[in-house]
Amino acid sequence: MRTDLLGLTADSLAALTNRGLVKRAGKEAAPELRTDADGTVHGSFSDGPATTLPPGGLDLARCTCGAVGACRHVIGVILAYQRLSAEAASMPPGADTTPVEAGPAPAKAHTAPAEAHTAPAEAAAEPPPWSPGQLTDEELTAKLGARLMAAARRTAKAGFTARVRRATSADPVPQVELATATVRFLVPGDLGFVHTDTVAGSRDDVIALAVWAFRVADELHPGVPEVRVDVGGEAGAGTGSGLERALGLAGTVLREGAAHLGPGLDATIADVRRHLDAAGLRWPLLAVGDVAAQLVSYRDRSAHYRPELLASHVAELHARHRAVTRPDATLRSSVLGTAEAAETPLRRARLESLGCRIRGLGDQRTAEVYLAHGDSAMVLVLRRQWDGDDDGATLARRRIATSTLAALATGNLVTESAVRSASRTVRLATGRISTTTVSPSRGDWDELPPSLVVTDLAALGRELEALPLRPIRPRVEAELVRVVAVARVETIRYAPGDQRLDAVIVDRTGNTATVRATHTGAAPGRLDSLAAVLAGERGELRFVSGVAGRTAGGVVIEPVGLVAGDRVVVPDLQPAGGSGTLTVAEDDRHDPLTGALIDTRGLLAEVAHHGLSHLPPTYDDRLAAAARRLTVLGLHRVAQAVTAFAAARARDFDEAVERAWVDAYLRLEVALDLT
Repeated sequence: MRTDLLGLTADSLAALTNRGLVKRAGKEAAPELRTDADGTVHGSFSDGPATTLPPGGLDLARCTCGAVGACRHVIGVILAYQRLSAEAASMPPGADTTPVEAGPAPAKAHTAPAEAHTAPAEAAAEPPPWSPGQLTDEELTAKLGARLMAAARRTAKAGFTARVRRATSADPVPQVELATATVRFLVPGDLGFVHTDTVAGSRDDVIALAVWAFRVADELHPGVPEVRVDVGGEAGAGTGSGLERALGLAGTVLREGAAHLGPGLDATIADVRRHLDAAGLRWPLLAVGDVAAQLVSYRDRSAHYRPELLASHVAELHARHRAVTRPDATLRSSVLGTAEAAETPLRRARLESLGCRIRGLGDQRTAEVYLAHGDSAMVLVLRRQWDGDDDGATLARRRIATSTLAALATGNLVTESAVRSASRTVRLATGRISTTTVSPSRGDWDELPPSLVVTDLAALGRELEALPLRPIRPRVEAELVRVVAVARVETIRYAPGDQRLDAVIVDRTGNTATVRATHTGAAPGRLDSLAAVLAGERGELRFVSGVAGRTAGGVVIEPVGLVAGDRVVVPDLQPAGGSGTLTVAEDDRHDPLTGALIDTRGLLAEVAHHGLSHLPPTYDDRLAAAARRLTVLGLHRVAQAVTAFAAARARDFDEAVERAWVDAYLRLEVALDLT
């Protein structure tokens, strides 16, 4: 009995080939089957082709039709084998239970759709109690070969981070999300039916990495449905973090401040970025890039500049350095992004668009299209930039590859030319043989992987609380983009002072979250179109997609797309103007605790703006007052850190002042994230 073939579902077959091929195979005339003693299944079709399917996976299948790779005849043999096995199992005791390998498939089955063929396999009540961690290194070597196993061991020696998702009743396929690939184990115990989203043969060593990640998860976190683990490596290996040049740059920013730094620092920034890039320190490299962008924004007098952002990026560099150099150091790969830096070409991928965000920076516009990749259960970001001051409605007509921005942001993509980076950005390669098709989406987002669809906002809140601290978290694009199923909209309010729209949505279990959007000149139709959809003017609101976060203990969604009826609406691509009248909100003041943290963070951010050498005379008095306020509210450790910074400033200037500032700022950032 070929249990590997019986364990394949329609979704598994579609992942290994494509869904169209599976449906076509279901419509073919059923073949005659026979099975050899070694388990090889042979199928003979009435129109001539003969197929051989030995144990070990679809890669070993052969068919006389001449197709390259698995063809519809191979899939047809699997479907027929599954159907005959189900028929034999359903026979009453004492009936003729001739084994499936003894005879041909009945001719009556040739018109049945693929879904009917695979129903018995899909109807399994519970996944078997099996973990990919049970696979041995000997089995991996037999499948991958010594060369790929050696490559995998080199990666493990350096250390890597993986997200492990065990099989559940909702998703019976265990999978591992690595930096540049997602690995899915479609059939228990069989390495011949492992699916990765990389081009076949380009990175098969990731299969070994995924197995080792499951072993660590099984040992340290048994039974946890989803967990992030650090595998291999040596915590604190080396004498330093490799961020010494970046920390020198951060010190210059703190001493002089954005207000006193001119273009002369650009050469230093470029040198630091080259050094980090050569060392493969991806996350610090992105942080230095953000520091540089903030300094440029200040020089250009751009609204994109915010002292809090500049201060956060500077403090992040110190946080990552400390995390890998302290005695109980965190694994370097997860904090510094050293695990995988290369781009990875994807095999044929189906991507479901969740919406788009338009950002403006000076006379430049950036569009970010969020694409859900169902096979890997993650959201990728397709980014394009244009010069000029066009708004979202105008940019919607711009061409990207073979389509328009509007079509990409509201459609489904099937592409053979996608290339994914470690930070989950994706680009579409161009060329004569590159193929990408786009079709309109009906917003069937409930068919996305369960890890991307939120039906319980309380569970989402717990997921956000369990995340690593933001200053040392991997800088992964769209990590927190989710689709929220909406039962109803409770309130819609507009805060004119902040030009902000807040709407309270309710999920199917009665939990609430706030949908929050702010006006921008790059997307002048954002608020009007969002209010219209939330108010039900364009049909019943079914889903909201956006970036999830927490504020004041509640879940906040920054929307990028919505589904009203069977239509996907992207607020940032809508023209300005609307017929509705927004209800003006009352004065929305923060609670005293949150307000004190925000005010004190703003006070410390003035250091990154003015510089330690150029702070105004009243600064120390304001710092002492902020510390007293925090103490009264019971935030003693944060207050102590602020007081220590003030005390360090009272002495002669040295590096201790910078360290005290970093201590205080990081405590404030973490406190605000946890509030």
